[in-house]
Amino acid sequence: MYSNEMVLVVPTALFHQVGYFQGFSANVKAYQKTLLAPENVLFRPRQEVELDPDFKQLIPYMIFCYTENSTGRRSVFTYTRGKGMGEARLHSKMSIGVGGHLNNQDIGSGTAEDANRFRDLYHEGMRRELYEEVRLKTNFTEQCVGMINDDETEVGKVHLGVVHRLDVESPDVVSNEVDLIESGFRPVDELLNLPPERFESWSSICLNALFR
Repeated sequence: MYSNEMVLVVPTALFHQVGYFQGFSANVKAYQKTLLAPENVLFRPRQEVELDPDFKQLIPYMIFCYTENSTGRRSVFTYTRGKGMGEARLHSKMSIGVGGHLNNQDIGSGTAEDANRFRDLYHEGMRRELYEEVRLKTNFTEQCVGMINDDETEVGKVHLGVVHRLDVESPDVVSNEVDLIESGFRPVDELLNLPPERFESWSSICLNALFR
């Protein structure tokens, strides 16, 4: 199913050592300092770690936000995951985040001798995921705002999200993926009024943590 892809992971025990949490944590610097240290990351076959809770796959999770200058009304880019997207366990769920796995083609060996390059290469992998999934026709600013962990779902048990907020100057974000359906900006108030079960768990967690 996942071919021979080698994806970036950290030991779950290391995540617990830094400080376990369920849901959202804004203390992103503490986690990044350890979890993105080159000596602590590994590359493992995706087909193995998708079912192994001893490892957490690190996922850049990018959220596009637009605020109307005249009204201050906030909107977020949303979509529904079609059946052709990689993670079958999330099909038909709404999402407010784009992103995906980082692999050894993005980041190189990930060993300690790459320490001076590693964080820049993390962002290279993040940008690759960004431009694979959407076309940006607007300027934006980006900031890393938190971490997501959800051990209450089978997908969440083997993934750890690094949340990046991208504030766009205009709502000109277009899907590049045919299976990223029903995409576009929707008002935050409207999204917050939808039942949580409509969303993948990470999106529900981020909506409440960042916008409620």
